[in-house]
Amino acid sequence: MNTVLMLAFRSLYNRRTTALMTMISIAVSVALLLGVEKIRTEAKGSFSSTIAGTDLIVGARSGSLQLLLYSVFRIGNATNNISWKSYQNIAAQKNVDWTIPMSLGDSHHGYRVLGTTGDYFKHYHYGRNHPLVFRDGNKFEALHDVVLGAEVADKLGYQLGQKVIISHGTGNTSFSKHQDQPFTVVGVLKPTGTLLDRTLHVSLSAIEAIHIDWKSGVFIPGSGGNQALSERELEPREITAVLVGLKSKMATFQLQRSINNYRQEALQAILPGVALQELWGVIGIVENILLIISGFVVATGLFGMLTVLLTSLNERRREMAILRSIGVRPWQVFLLLVIETGGLTLCGIILGMVLLYGGLGAFLPLLESHFGLFLELGAPGGYELKLLAIVLISGFFCGLVPGYRAYRYSVYDGMTVRL
Repeated sequence: MNTVLMLAFRSLYNRRTTALMTMISIAVSVALLLGVEKIRTEAKGSFSSTIAGTDLIVGARSGSLQLLLYSVFRIGNATNNISWKSYQNIAAQKNVDWTIPMSLGDSHHGYRVLGTTGDYFKHYHYGRNHPLVFRDGNKFEALHDVVLGAEVADKLGYQLGQKVIISHGTGNTSFSKHQDQPFTVVGVLKPTGTLLDRTLHVSLSAIEAIHIDWKSGVFIPGSGGNQALSERELEPREITAVLVGLKSKMATFQLQRSINNYRQEALQAILPGVALQELWGVIGIVENILLIISGFVVATGLFGMLTVLLTSLNERRREMAILRSIGVRPWQVFLLLVIETGGLTLCGIILGMVLLYGGLGAFLPLLESHFGLFLELGAPGGYELKLLAIVLISGFFCGLVPGYRAYRYSVYDGMTVRL
């Protein structure tokens, strides 16, 4: 066995250029396969960890996915809002422990602005029930205070005490701005690896204040009256959604049914976990397609290795015949080819992992800042190791075909020069 291993190593070294190119082809294929799988799992984990500890999400009646997307992930917009009276009725239910009212609709340089209350920083949890922690400053207290997510502060270069102008609407570029009421940065949250990092947080009263002189999306000075802001009662008339925490999990379905049958307004209450599972069911097809494409790329790399070995086998017939003539047995020649393909595959896998983790390490800040992907450079998981094992076994199986052909070559056939 040691003799065969030594022969395989020397054979690959003598054909090092071809072997290196084959190994690089496999490495790129493996890096793509693991990269797609890692991005898939990390993106799914990032979505799942955006909200934790919330029992119900309440919004206008639409669809559970739409409600989940616009209330938690800031994707899309609500079809309708909830009246403040309906919110108060929900908050007053005996089984309700806490509520977080949310008002969406404005933005700042493409980042969503969330109007809420101070309870948001107390009760909102993410990941494995992690609370929100301030990196700098504190939560908003005054009317025009704003708390920034980590990415907003870092990418736009904002610091405590700096002024921020909020835009009307949710577009990346807006010509309708609330310039008459600038906000002051009073706090910056620590990074969470979720969409919270891309959010600006203000009070519900502030949302009402900046829209006093706005009618149908148009700023009309004085249309809201001439009363000073300090003298106004800035209670919201309506909000976008409500996060609800209950005193007892046993009351979840009872309250959900009560809200869904609410007669004063068309409301809908959903369970975040169930809605997330529905979301994965919708995008699961795309995940599988990406994985299949990556699998075909790996298969192409292995097929290329097989093609190279079969093509070079004719040139190596004399080599095989000489080995046979000095006492190497046919099964050893067969094993030689299998070990070569397995060795190339193993080296390709190792190189592929180096390329993947090296690339992630180099481009991780770019992925976080431009695409919002927060990937952890952890060791491969169980599923990834299974994929690598399948690739390695497939590489050894690729060696069976050239190995069998070499096994059948005779000494006479290899030593005879054909014209």
